[in-house]
Amino acid sequence: MEVSYRYIRLRLSEAGILPRSRMARVAWYLLGIDIALFALQKLLGLFHISYGRSLGGWVSILSFVVIVLFAFLAFRWLRSKLLWRLRNRLIVTYVFIGVIPAVLLMTMAFITIYLFAGQFANFVVTSDLNSRLRSLQAVNAAIANELAARIGRGQSPTAESLEGLRRNDPSWAPREICAWENGKPLPLCGGAKGAPAFDVPSFLGPQFAAVVGDRGGLYLRSATVLNSNARKLVVISSEPLDRNLLDKTAAELGEIALYAANYDQRPIPFQASPPSKGDDQYSVSITESPNGVVMGTGQEELHLMFVAGHLPEASGVFDRVITFGTPLPVTEWASGQQKKIGALLRVETRPSMLYARLFATFGDFVRGVELFLFVVAVSFAVIELLALFIGTRLTRTVTRAVAQLYLATKHINCGDFSHRIPVKSSDQLATLANSFNSMTASIENLIEEQKAKQRLENELAIAQEVQAMLFPQHISQLPSLEVHGFCRPARTVSGDYYDFLTVNSDRLILAVGDISGKGISAALLMATIHSAVRAYSIEGIPVLREAMAVGQRPGSGTMLASMQGTEVSPSTMLALLNHQLYQSTPMEKYATLFLGMYEDRERRLIYSNGGHLPPIILGEDGSLRRLDQGGTVVGLFEQVSYDEAEVHLHCGEIFLAYSDGVTEPENDFGEFGERRLIELVQENRHLPLARISEVVTAAVDDWIGANEQPDDVTLVLARAR
Repeated sequence: MEVSYRYIRLRLSEAGILPRSRMARVAWYLLGIDIALFALQKLLGLFHISYGRSLGGWVSILSFVVIVLFAFLAFRWLRSKLLWRLRNRLIVTYVFIGVIPAVLLMTMAFITIYLFAGQFANFVVTSDLNSRLRSLQAVNAAIANELAARIGRGQSPTAESLEGLRRNDPSWAPREICAWENGKPLPLCGGAKGAPAFDVPSFLGPQFAAVVGDRGGLYLRSATVLNSNARKLVVISSEPLDRNLLDKTAAELGEIALYAANYDQRPIPFQASPPSKGDDQYSVSITESPNGVVMGTGQEELHLMFVAGHLPEASGVFDRVITFGTPLPVTEWASGQQKKIGALLRVETRPSMLYARLFATFGDFVRGVELFLFVVAVSFAVIELLALFIGTRLTRTVTRAVAQLYLATKHINCGDFSHRIPVKSSDQLATLANSFNSMTASIENLIEEQKAKQRLENELAIAQEVQAMLFPQHISQLPSLEVHGFCRPARTVSGDYYDFLTVNSDRLILAVGDISGKGISAALLMATIHSAVRAYSIEGIPVLREAMAVGQRPGSGTMLASMQGTEVSPSTMLALLNHQLYQSTPMEKYATLFLGMYEDRERRLIYSNGGHLPPIILGEDGSLRRLDQGGTVVGLFEQVSYDEAEVHLHCGEIFLAYSDGVTEPENDFGEFGERRLIELVQENRHLPLARISEVVTAAVDDWIGANEQPDDVTLVLARAR
């Protein structure tokens, strides 16, 4: 029973059902008490016991505490399950960080709406002015064409259409029209006496329409110039830019004020922001002077000319005043010079008036839009505060881990692979830090191994270059014998050895050997044998006085004497090499070596074979002679003597010496074998020796296939001629 209870408890704990932390146990205990009190309250209520009502407060308090505790536990559980992965943390962080761009967009939208509203109000005013200018220009052109037609027919220069416009269109009451023919005024003018109210400037073109400043006032003025039959007809229409002109527009927008420089000055106090500096270096700063005149601190002063309309009362809390100004280009009528800030239009309006003009067909829906935008703004503000708090906390955990990783990478970049990241948490970032620490430790070990390997490779490369210099570089051929040698290491350096030593013009020493083992040790022993053979082959060196007696009496040693002019025989050199290698190398190090001395005049080869694969002399008739006289391997035993033998080489016979790297490679069909080697040489004996060597090595490579070369390949060929 006890075992079953423990098993069930363990399974429930692994499933996360049983509480593990102290807070979780407290929350479950309080939940149990709350449920018990609630059940007791209901039970007492069924029996109408008044004591049950007093339990309601405790149930409410416990319920609130339990809800708070479980909410906190749920938060911790979600954080441990969902926020352990870095991807989820970044997602949550980006969700909260995205609130800030939303607020920025709302702020930008508010500024844009304000600028749009102010600019729209000014656009309405300037559009009305431009519309009146276009209308004035069109009528002025029509009147000019009518006058030109009447003058061309010789009739009185009057415009009947003008009188009709004055009677039918009230907007033409304040307008003045004057005409000139060849510079002389015609009896057509809007003034009371018919005299022109303005002059004809020299800058006028065929068509002109603009706001002009003339004689202390601002006007909407249009001019048409017609040239025909040596006649120049000028018709000018003008309308004063005053309050009456802008009253209708102001009734739909609010208050419109016009400021100008030196035109109809009126002392009305006002404050506004200065317009920006124009291209013509005309700057204006508007302030309120003590006498109520608006003064400018630039090249000229702007004064308030008039104010049209009035600003209505606000329709709500958010129906704030929108004030916006825009410069009004003014052309000086006398000179034709245009001032970009010759006048300034200031419009004060409210959003309700602009919305009413923009959304006239929507009715009261505009106020609903305002209320909706207010609710959205408040909601966004609350969300923004929460996003800022939560996003900061989450971002801090991520940025701290990233900062530690960045610091660690800087250490790695500087070559400090001993640096480790401190791990203080148990989330995915901590796992990443542990992986980084493990990686740096592995890299540190790999770098040390790589350095050691690099040093070894450099040493091997140097050894390979040195060993390549040990092989014959320039071979002196004898008149009756041509020789050729080839060696290809299985590794970087070779343990095989061959050499051709010219004793004099009549004698040549041939040496072929194979060192036990591979690699550096075999290459070093090969270099030792190479130097010893070359040293012993020189005349006048210490030699054995009795070569055949070497090692006959145990413990007697070798007797060396200095014999100048004595030639060293192959057997004597093998005995010397055996004694030297035995004394200076370990027991497992030895070599096989074939030494032969060829005498050119007698075509005789004196040789001694120290355990090497017997070289073969291949006759033209297919006969074989093996050179196997000698003794055991060199360097394995202390007291060894070697026999000598001699053979004569006939013209056309081929001397073939090789190492076991030629005959012992295997594949699925067995070894390459000596028989296959002999057949290849016999079949290609008419080719040059270098070409025969290439044929043999190519056949060996084909036999090996994709496998690694098992041993050094050495081949020595000589042909009597």
